[in-house]
Amino acid sequence: MTGDDGKLEVSITYLEMRARPRRHTHELQRTVALLRAIRPPLHFYRYLYETVGAPWLWYERRVMEDDELAAIVHDDAVEVFVLYADGCPAGFAELDCRKLPDIELAYCGLVPDFIGEGLGVYLIDHAVEHAWQHEPERVWVHTCSLDHPRALLVYQRAGFVPVREGTKLIDDPRRTGAMRSRLGDPKP
Repeated sequence: MTGDDGKLEVSITYLEMRARPRRHTHELQRTVALLRAIRPPLHFYRYLYETVGAPWLWYERRVMEDDELAAIVHDDAVEVFVLYADGCPAGFAELDCRKLPDIELAYCGLVPDFIGEGLGVYLIDHAVEHAWQHEPERVWVHTCSLDHPRALLVYQRAGFVPVREGTKLIDDPRRTGAMRSRLGDPKP
């Protein structure tokens, strides 16, 4: 909840897995493809990030300048996978392998139109499987009280185990302007 001071208290759960989980069988009602976007154009990455993250108040990368964002998503050790459903971008997962032997599932989510079809479980399962191809010691993720209400459960079903919880107070990004879209920004 937003307080009168414009702050949000956010509960965070950190999860990890230290062994490759068992793969799941997925019966989907759509034709899907999961493709790695190598050095994705920033406007496309911003589209994914903003579209997927808007309901959950993802703001951190919205406020980044292009060079700062490019330094992350164009790093060879950061892997962005785009999920397509019936030919349309339906979500993405981002693996951050810059701190091997640990890999962070930094972002994972669906475009709102595709939530509730089992695509999130499919996306997480495939992202985790790809992470384990790097033979890490640990794959980790965090979720918070701003995420989809089923996010924690879905991560646990994928094989992640909660290891730590915490809270933090953030400025409500809806009040600070951090949720402003960068999609229409003209090029300098």
